[in-house]
Amino acid sequence: MDVLIHLFVGLHIIGIASLLGGFLTQMKAMGEGTARFGPAMLHGALTMLVTGVILVGLNQADDQPVNNIKIGVKLALLIVILGLVYVKRDEETVDKRAFGLVGLATMANVFIAVLWT
Repeated sequence: MDVLIHLFVGLHIIGIASLLGGFLTQMKAMGEGTARFGPAMLHGALTMLVTGVILVGLNQADDQPVNNIKIGVKLALLIVILGLVYVKRDEETVDKRAFGLVGLATMANVFIAVLWT
């Protein structure tokens, strides 16, 4: 079971990298007001959602403790991220505030995962 959990943790990290990488590569464009949500950002967020749900299920099936409040906060942030990226994915440019919110929420999600014990 540990190998399976580690596999999905790796896939979860790849999803985070895709979403955060898409944000970071467009920070200059965000400053110019020409940033947009790319397909990699949407797919990264969806990967995070699917692998996160699977990880919670696998950890509960393995009788490992799961902090439901932490998972709920991370899920709420991810739903905001997914909502913004999905709704605005076809727009030529995205408002700086919406684009910045996605980056901030993604980084908050990372720090919650790492620091909240």
